[in-house]
Amino acid sequence: MTLFVSLKEAIAANVFDGDVVALEGFTHLIPYAAGHEIIRQQRQDLTLIRMTPDLIYDQLIGMGCVKKMIFSWGGNPGVGSLRRFRDAYEKSWPHKLEIEEHSHAAMANAYEAGAAGLPCAVFRGYLGAGLAEVNPNIRFIECPFTGERLASVPSIRPDVTIIHAQKANRKGDVLIEGIVGVQKEAVLAAKRAIVTVEEIVDNFDDVHPNACVLPNWTLKAVVQVPGGAHPSYAKGYYERDNAFYKAWDPIASEREGFQAWMQENVLNQGPEVFASRVAFTQAQK
Repeated sequence: MTLFVSLKEAIAANVFDGDVVALEGFTHLIPYAAGHEIIRQQRQDLTLIRMTPDLIYDQLIGMGCVKKMIFSWGGNPGVGSLRRFRDAYEKSWPHKLEIEEHSHAAMANAYEAGAAGLPCAVFRGYLGAGLAEVNPNIRFIECPFTGERLASVPSIRPDVTIIHAQKANRKGDVLIEGIVGVQKEAVLAAKRAIVTVEEIVDNFDDVHPNACVLPNWTLKAVVQVPGGAHPSYAKGYYERDNAFYKAWDPIASEREGFQAWMQENVLNQGPEVFASRVAFTQAQK
């Protein structure tokens, strides 16, 4: 049964120490507000999964929430490296970080296999690539019908998936418009799913033909958090805050500066800050 709750309640009831957590979003609708609430609640020993971890994973890693990351690309889009990610992996600060790296194709197939309840994904991939030499979870099998050599990886089945979307209706169904990425598969693959949304409405009107609707029975919690994807963008609501992505590199480059920024802007703030940041960003355009 889907519950309409506060963000604090949703994270407290569904994200626990040691969980495998996917916060998905592909350039668009990235669940920053939910990630910040995980930090405020000081969750520990998380295994984070995402195809393209960016700033919110940098923040979770730097605040000591993460023991392992499973991913297919990591960076500050259009800017460079994730400074806290690199510091954790290379210098074990704030503690040692394990990584498991895959290709985009492998991650997408692994999510789909998880959504289907399968133990692994089988696909054409990794031919001539070196990742299999450093990742024991990349294996090869022979097709029993054709004899073709195929790649295989474990399916992704998170304890909890968290995404952001544009709208939920009063029944708890959720509408995603624009770039969907693997959000649908990530939700269906998870034991529990939380969705933060820009607004709750009576009906979904004028829906784009490329939209996705997640029925309420796939979700544990729906939370209204206007601006909850900032600094990424939400189609129809606000644009990507490119200035913030550029500003993040110097903020994250030094440990002390990073900690001071997180204290002021995350630990001392709540979800309402996202709506005010979006309003400020849009006013500057």
